[in-house]
Amino acid sequence: MFRKIVAAVLPPIVVGALFLGLWELIVKAFDIKPFLLPAPSAIWAELIDRSDDIIDATLNTGTNALVGLLFGVVFGVAMSFVLMRFQVANELITPLAVALNAIPIIVLVPVFNNMFSSTTEVPRRLMVTLIVFFIVMVNVAKGLRQVSPTHLELMRSYAASPTSILVKTRIPNAVPYLFTALKISAPAAVITAFVAEYFGGRQNGLGYSITSNAAASRNAASWAYVIGACTLGLIFYLVSIGLEKTLSPSDGSTQARQQQSGGLTPGGVTT
Repeated sequence: MFRKIVAAVLPPIVVGALFLGLWELIVKAFDIKPFLLPAPSAIWAELIDRSDDIIDATLNTGTNALVGLLFGVVFGVAMSFVLMRFQVANELITPLAVALNAIPIIVLVPVFNNMFSSTTEVPRRLMVTLIVFFIVMVNVAKGLRQVSPTHLELMRSYAASPTSILVKTRIPNAVPYLFTALKISAPAAVITAFVAEYFGGRQNGLGYSITSNAAASRNAASWAYVIGACTLGLIFYLVSIGLEKTLSPSDGSTQARQQQSGGLTPGGVTT
């Protein structure tokens, strides 16, 4: 077990260290000014000096991302069952969801900010919910529909009810699709949460801290907050992987079926 952990962790650490070393060397060798590209050592110094503020901003943004992620997953799964059950709903709702997902964040967030108080986090959480909702809905609906015809025929040969087919065949088939959607939407939720902070609202998150420091030419401090955002996104992604390894079937049969048919991301890209 220890060797597997080392084999998985050591290569990224080595590559990251080489990248940072090369970055530091280029900045020093070419005398790149801090307002253009700060050195990793300067970013690290700001990260230490502002650690308390960065942690607070990360917690605020992370809370918004987590709340939006949870609501998006719940609503996305619920809607996927509706789309699977009613073909008319699938034909009507799916194009609308695609069109809504194509609207840029910079358009929707100001609308949400005008709808709610400037002291509430609802607009940011609502924006995250919409992004996650589409990812989960498309993937899970695909998993519910793309069941092996052989499995369906076998269940029907035993006179299984639609509920039994749903519980014993469709839902297990959709589980890997749900985890695929979760791995995509977890970091997307973090990105959406702090990008939404660029357009007003409470000034307590990573997005506001990044833009305010960049506007004041404190680029090293701005990059320190970027590190907080990267760390937050990585945590969300690792948690989603941990949930998949803990809760998904261990025999790998459903994963194999998913690899044959492919999971969906926004825009219909297969994963």
